[in-house]
Amino acid sequence: MELTQRQKLIFRTIVERFTCTAEPVGSKALMELLDRPLSSATIRNEMAVLEHAGLLEKTHISSGRIPSQQGYRYYVENLMETSLPSAVRGTLRDIFMERQYSLEEIVRIASDVLSEMTSLTSIVLGPDASAQRLQHVTMVPLSGSSAVALFVTDTGHTENKLFRFDEDVSLKDLTTCTDLLNSHLKGIRLDCIGGHLEELKPLMAAKLARSEVLYEAFAAAFMNFAAEKMAVSGRSNMLAQPEFSDVNRVRKLMKILEDSDLFNAWAHQATNVAVPIGTRNELIQIGDCSIVTSKFRTCDQEEGRLMVVGPNRMPYARIIAVTDAMSDVIEEIFGTDKKGGRQDEQTQKAAAGTRAGEGKAGGNRSGG
Repeated sequence: MELTQRQKLIFRTIVERFTCTAEPVGSKALMELLDRPLSSATIRNEMAVLEHAGLLEKTHISSGRIPSQQGYRYYVENLMETSLPSAVRGTLRDIFMERQYSLEEIVRIASDVLSEMTSLTSIVLGPDASAQRLQHVTMVPLSGSSAVALFVTDTGHTENKLFRFDEDVSLKDLTTCTDLLNSHLKGIRLDCIGGHLEELKPLMAAKLARSEVLYEAFAAAFMNFAAEKMAVSGRSNMLAQPEFSDVNRVRKLMKILEDSDLFNAWAHQATNVAVPIGTRNELIQIGDCSIVTSKFRTCDQEEGRLMVVGPNRMPYARIIAVTDAMSDVIEEIFGTDKKGGRQDEQTQKAAAGTRAGEGKAGGNRSGG
C-alpha cells in the first residue's frame, strides 16, 4: 500500500512519539504534535487506515495506537532519516585513535561506547580469525621477564601480546623460540596450531632453557588469537525498558547475551524477520525485541559486527547513524591500505607502545 503524504506524516509522528514515551498515541496528542492543522476526526480516520494496513496496532488499555512490527519495518525502510552531528563523529574518531589499540581492545571499547551512546545493550563481534593461517611471529624483548610478540596472519591481520614471564628468559631463548615457531607453524590455521604446538614441544625442550615457560605463553596466546572476540555492554539498560519489566524474561535474555552460541541461535531463528538497510546495516526482529547490526571490515577477508539489542521501540535513526559512524572509524583504523600498509605500521608501533605502557596499570596493550 502506498501511503499519502498526510498518512506518512501521521505515522512517522506516532513512531517517533511512541519511541520517546512508550505510551500509545491518540488523536488529541497528534493534533498538538503535527505541524499542520488536522481535526481529531481526520486523524482518527487516517489512523484506522494505517491500522488496516498493518502498520499500527490498538492497545487494550487505550484508544491510542502503537507501531506494529511491520510498521517499524516500513518506518526504517521508507521514512527514517539518519544523521549524526560531525562533532559526534569526531569524538568517536578521537576515542578510537587515542592510541594504538589491538583489535581485542577495539571490540571492548566499541561495545562500551555503543551502549553508552544508545542507552541500550550492545554486542560487538570481532572478526573470526580461526580459519586464518599464521604467516609470521616476531618477538621483541622488553626485559628479562617480559616481551611483546607480534602475530601476522595470511590476511594481514596483526595482533600483539605482552608476555610477563615468572622467570627470566634469555634473548637467545626468545630468538630460538621465534625461529622454531616460524619454521614449523607458518601456514597452519590458527584453530589447529594448538595440536601442532604440542608436537613441537619436545623440540622446544631440547633447544630452549626455558622451554616450559615459553610453551605455556605461546599456547595461551594462540588460543586467545583464534578465539571469537565478543564483548557485551549495558546489560542493565534492559531493566530501564518497560517492555522488559518481567525479571524472569530479562534473566533469560541476559543468559542468551552472555553465550555466543545461544545468541547466534537466537538471532538466526527461522521465525525472525531480517530487513537489510543499505549495504552495511540490518534490522532483525525477534518477537518484541530488535537487533540493529552494522558490519565492519578490518581487511579484505575479515568482517566484524556491531549490534544494539533492545525493544522494537528504539530510536532507529540515531542507532543506525551511530553504528554506521563507528564502523567507519574502525575500518579507518584497521582497514586502510588493504595491501598491509596499516598493519605494517601497527607492527612497527606495537613494541614502542608496549614499552611506553610498561609501569602503567597492567602494562598490557592487548588485554591479555
